[in-house]
Amino acid sequence: MAGTAKETSFMFWFLWIVLLVCVAWAALAAVPAGADAHMPLPYLIALVPLLWPVPLAVAVAAIVMHEWGLMCGAVAAGLVTQLYGAAYWTNYSPEDLSASIVAAFAKTASSRSGENSSAATSRDARRETLRETTDTSNETAEDVLAQQRTPSSNATLTVMTLNCRYGRANAKEIVGAVLARNVSVLALQELTPELVDDLNRNGLDALLPYRQLGDNKESDNGGFNGIWIRVEPQASQASAVAIPAADVPSITIPVDSLHDITFASAHPKSPMRGTHDWSAGIIGLGELADATKRHDHDFAVVLGDLNSSPYHPSFRKLLAAGFTDANLSVAQGPRYTFPRWTRWPRLILDHVLATPGIRFTSVESFEIADTDHLALSATLSI
Repeated sequence: MAGTAKETSFMFWFLWIVLLVCVAWAALAAVPAGADAHMPLPYLIALVPLLWPVPLAVAVAAIVMHEWGLMCGAVAAGLVTQLYGAAYWTNYSPEDLSASIVAAFAKTASSRSGENSSAATSRDARRETLRETTDTSNETAEDVLAQQRTPSSNATLTVMTLNCRYGRANAKEIVGAVLARNVSVLALQELTPELVDDLNRNGLDALLPYRQLGDNKESDNGGFNGIWIRVEPQASQASAVAIPAADVPSITIPVDSLHDITFASAHPKSPMRGTHDWSAGIIGLGELADATKRHDHDFAVVLGDLNSSPYHPSFRKLLAAGFTDANLSVAQGPRYTFPRWTRWPRLILDHVLATPGIRFTSVESFEIADTDHLALSATLSI
């Protein structure tokens, strides 16, 4: 009996240590942006959403042992590992949760007189909101009529991105996906001249006749990037922003007589090619959002293998620069993109990002043969 009790006690504390290690690992995702630019943090953080089987196993063991405190700790640890991933279902970030908690405490600490004053203010606000809603509905109707008179307004586009794995992706399947999904904008990474020629032989230049390629350089991470589009652009650049990685080619097209939109194909370096360049490349893409704030262009969409997810602080800093992630915006569950050859474990490394004024209505990942990433498509309206 004494031996059994000792073994149970050992297992109890061992499982608690396992949970603490799991929580500490998950906490790495909360370091400041840029602090994740140290090996092996990018890889450890990328694996945080895959830690959930550990607290699940501990929870099962705790139930068998009738250790309910341990079971609650395991549930809490499991939730911590999914903290940033929850936004793929709820469109609600940990930062939103923190703000809500602070606001709740502030409200609880307020005095009764302050609450009465707030109630009166709230009633006034509701009356004012009702008037604003009525006005807005009239304005919206007028806006809709104006949009109907402008053929290029309220445009809906399907965009697609794919990492081509050193130019090995199946060109015929890429062109087939463009045709089947009615893709208007295609962004490809890790291109080679041979793959570009193969794409044209399979008819990509007929479907998307305008393109901009990045320069093919020795320093490229796996190959150069390119972007194809259906309509004639008003401007294009071999690299829209300088980051320590392959060029970020971009194409700008008019939305209407007053507005334009820029599409860019990006591929920051992977951490194995240098963690500081990895972080700087992700954060540096925020310059494209800054350009919209300076009115260099009105809208911007970045597509590509960004080698990061919302668990990475560097990626969250990119979003904070003024981008919305299509997968997070649609909030219908994660669309995993790497690796292609297994259903689990998979990570989210590829993204479609857009600045304010663009609304995503759908997002999907799907397989293209002979590459290690899944393709990602998104439908957006302007």
